[in-house]
Amino acid sequence: MHTIPFNKPHLTGKEAHYMYDAVYTGKLSGNGKYTHKCQQWFENTFGFGKCLLTTSCTDALEMAAILIGIMPGDEVILPSYTFVSTANAFVLRGAKLVFADSRKDRPGIDEASIEALITPNTKAIVPVHYAGVACDMDVIMDIASRYGLFVVEDAAQAIDSYYIGKDGSKRALGSIGHLAAFSFHETKNIISGEGGMLAVNDMQFADRAEIIWEKGTNRSSFFRGEVDKYGWVDVGSSFLPSEVIAAFLWAQLENIQEIQQRRISIWSKYVERLSGWSKANNIALPFLPEFATNNAHMLYLVCTDLEQRTALLNRLKDNGILAVFHYISLHSSPFYEQKHDGRELHETKRYSECLLRLPMYYDLTEEEQDKIINVLINEK
Repeated sequence: MHTIPFNKPHLTGKEAHYMYDAVYTGKLSGNGKYTHKCQQWFENTFGFGKCLLTTSCTDALEMAAILIGIMPGDEVILPSYTFVSTANAFVLRGAKLVFADSRKDRPGIDEASIEALITPNTKAIVPVHYAGVACDMDVIMDIASRYGLFVVEDAAQAIDSYYIGKDGSKRALGSIGHLAAFSFHETKNIISGEGGMLAVNDMQFADRAEIIWEKGTNRSSFFRGEVDKYGWVDVGSSFLPSEVIAAFLWAQLENIQEIQQRRISIWSKYVERLSGWSKANNIALPFLPEFATNNAHMLYLVCTDLEQRTALLNRLKDNGILAVFHYISLHSSPFYEQKHDGRELHETKRYSECLLRLPMYYDLTEEEQDKIINVLINEK
């Protein structure tokens, strides 16, 4: 039986060519030609402030935690329904995590619950644009402004997705918060195997971000001729990726429009074909609020209960289709449940038990997608 994987990394055809070029330019370490090309492309295309490629989205989040000065005892508000990297970046700096529930209509953070979680120790809000669907950033930025908090957008899944504000302005996700983190992991729309990026939108952080990125040194300033020698001037780490990773990413960026069009086509077919079946079985399809665009990062179903999800997963698996569930809520994790304040997060629990992700990638064929849909709707 032909197995349909959950994910298959897409190659545009130029990755090996650019990686070869990077190797034979004699500049393999980071911050070279392809790094600069990618960073400038992101700044020009999406209106981000200063962009710095990283070896992962996790690294970008860790840089953000350092930049906003997270110290032991500071509190950070974030959704419980997210990947552990969102939390780890701040825990590593000594922060206390304050978990917010998800919304009823989608897994993103419940914006209406944020303000009640703020205390004098709150330092930051970290909204996660789950499935590339925008959180209500006008609401979040207003809260942050009134309480003097930083906003770090976890835009790991949100490349080429936008927020439409109350004033009608359309802004790229990752360009709104003070800082934002992106992922180019092989499961994302645009990939480099492993890889990520920090977007610095509040320019008070721009110079220091570069120093932290370069292991706490002013090396970049030295090579630009701004200082006559470079040394250790701040904390930092080795966050920048090699030129080989950046070269791979550049081939992807050159083809982003084609990649996105294909993914949206696949996503739309799922929604169209599964609409009647999902209603008949009380299964929810992804909800897009009026202020959000769709980057077709994932296609998920929200089942009525754990039993229904398990039955669907098993049915798909028996037919050679690898679907997956997603996050186990962080507030109930072995590491953090004793530190959580005890609030019940009902929607988070529901998504942990009921959400199911279908195969969703560029090279998913028409025949494979038809099989996935037919296995679901024919219930065989």
